[in-house]
Amino acid sequence: MIDYVTVGELVEALNVSFVCGKEHDHRRIYSSEVSRPGLVLAGYDHNYPHERLQLIGSTEMNYIDVHDSDKQEELFDLVITEDTPAVVFSRDITIPTSFLKIAKTKGVPVLTSQSKTSRVLANIANYLEMRLAERMSKHGVFVEVFGMGVLLVGASGVGKSETGLELIQRGHRLIADDRVEFYQIDERTLIGESPDILKNLIEIRGLGIIDVMSLYGVASIRDSKRLELIIDLVLDDGTVEYDRLGYDTAYEQIFDVHVPKISIPVKLGRNLAVIIESAAMNYRATEMGYDAKKKFNDNLRRLIEANREGE
Repeated sequence: MIDYVTVGELVEALNVSFVCGKEHDHRRIYSSEVSRPGLVLAGYDHNYPHERLQLIGSTEMNYIDVHDSDKQEELFDLVITEDTPAVVFSRDITIPTSFLKIAKTKGVPVLTSQSKTSRVLANIANYLEMRLAERMSKHGVFVEVFGMGVLLVGASGVGKSETGLELIQRGHRLIADDRVEFYQIDERTLIGESPDILKNLIEIRGLGIIDVMSLYGVASIRDSKRLELIIDLVLDDGTVEYDRLGYDTAYEQIFDVHVPKISIPVKLGRNLAVIIESAAMNYRATEMGYDAKKKFNDNLRRLIEANREGE
């Protein structure tokens, strides 16, 4: 987890550019929330979040334009504070000279974007939430299987990386091996990605480090993916009873999100890659409303009824 994003990093990542104050690109943004200072411009400055990035669109600018130059300077002085990391104008709005003068005096960068205000707001908020989100590292192999983010977990030496490599050979994609960093986007969404030092790499016992992109091409890797299913690979020593019909649904909580979890016994002769592909497809079918357990119960009920009629 990082504590802040600099204004320079924001400009480099998004479709915004400096109008003035590029020399202050080191200023720090600590909050992922973006303020639209409409209430401040209207005269209500109680609890004004001056420490946030400020976004001014056509609505705010139209309100400013109805005032004379003295009043405009007064409004600009309210919006721009010494703690304001930067001010962004959307829709390629013509920025008043008096605003730029006050911003330069207070050392606050002014940014501009050609996009409409709602799009600028969404892009900035999404980027800041991603960068400033709390993160959690989990040990495992994170792969994309049939478009689903699947995390393989289990004890060391159970064969997670080897299974991940076989899935890559079968046309699926690697996101991260060994250590996966997760962060929460909303109440239902977790995004996983690889630490920079491990990106595109996978470790296979006996072979060492393999560069997946170099061996299998760019189609075999992905930077990040939503986590939808956890598969726990468990060494089968004969002492554990497993749910043979899949009635017991387990979940693992990561931050505030409950992720479905399946335990798969590992023993000699089992093709784990095929089983994981089937698990992913079965989960997707269940999400779309198809329930194999219900079909089995319906078949069983019909069989019992048929036997009763034959008595």
